[in-house]
Amino acid sequence: MTVTPEDAVGFARALRAAALDVPVDSVAAFMEALGAVDSVYWAGRTTLVRRPEDIGVYDEVFASFWLGQSRLEPAPEHEHTVTLEAATEDDRADEMSIPSAHVAVRYSPRETLRHKDFAAYSADEFAEARRLMADVRLAGALRRSRRVRASSRNGSRPDVRRTVRSALRTGAEPVRRRSLERAKRPRRVVLLSDVSGSMEPYTRALLRFVHAAVAGRSRVEAFVFATRLTRITRQLSWRDPDAALARAGAAVADWSGGTRLGAVLADFNAHWGDVARGAVVVVMSDGWDRGDPTMLAAELDRLRLRAHRIVWVNPLKASPGYAPLARGMAAALPYVDDFVEGHSLAAMEQLVEVIGK
Repeated sequence: MTVTPEDAVGFARALRAAALDVPVDSVAAFMEALGAVDSVYWAGRTTLVRRPEDIGVYDEVFASFWLGQSRLEPAPEHEHTVTLEAATEDDRADEMSIPSAHVAVRYSPRETLRHKDFAAYSADEFAEARRLMADVRLAGALRRSRRVRASSRNGSRPDVRRTVRSALRTGAEPVRRRSLERAKRPRRVVLLSDVSGSMEPYTRALLRFVHAAVAGRSRVEAFVFATRLTRITRQLSWRDPDAALARAGAAVADWSGGTRLGAVLADFNAHWGDVARGAVVVVMSDGWDRGDPTMLAAELDRLRLRAHRIVWVNPLKASPGYAPLARGMAAALPYVDDFVEGHSLAAMEQLVEVIGK
């Protein structure tokens, strides 16, 4: 099957119309794969599908686009068009000539922004990211509560009051036995964000995420740290993000200082350990530490006994060739349940899923 660049781009647009996440770099990889393999299906499957659960949708779109309809759907609204000019040998020889081939590739600015590193944001991009982060809905995994509620199925405990009340409608005959079951509620989420100097390229974006998670919610606690620990839950409870972060900044004395992870976690365990009991604890740090790694390991071990799970978010994890060689990160990894990226909006979306699982 001969595939033109226009066909490849049209196929990517059809996948996006089916709600698949297909960024521009994946389309470029798809075009390169078409020149390396004979199977259009596998070239697209390996470059355009990001999650196993999307394979079924991919198969349907592939069958429709390549084996049935070949008409390209119109581009979605608010998309921009980039023209890639393919120059021939004659064009290279003559600088004044006009390239003869054009390939139109459409991309969504918002989709591109989702995968861009926070450290490379412009002021306008950060403003757009702030609006997107305002939609964050963070909730911990469900846990069984001490409270009980009416059960729609056969629960573990009889509900005498509802059973008697129901029997009054049937001549005092308990036709239907009512029951109770243990209620479920989201686990508390505890966010500890590193605001030391090494985290400066990511601090502003991560604190916007923390504010969006805390504002208006009662089961999210927020702390920041460098050489000392500061609780900022009350300051971030304000709806206005600028006012909330300004209040939080005024409360933090060691902004952009060094990092002493072990001492910070010792302080947390000593004074806020009950907050972490049964909670999902999220540490946002690059792992650079000037403290004692043995102390850090011991305090994480103590924290693990209280917390339901420990999630470590490291913005540097997405860097090419990254390895957790910083002594703080190396000491922490054996005690961490999930080690995730934290460099982009897409990474923050993944973090929300990890916290809620």
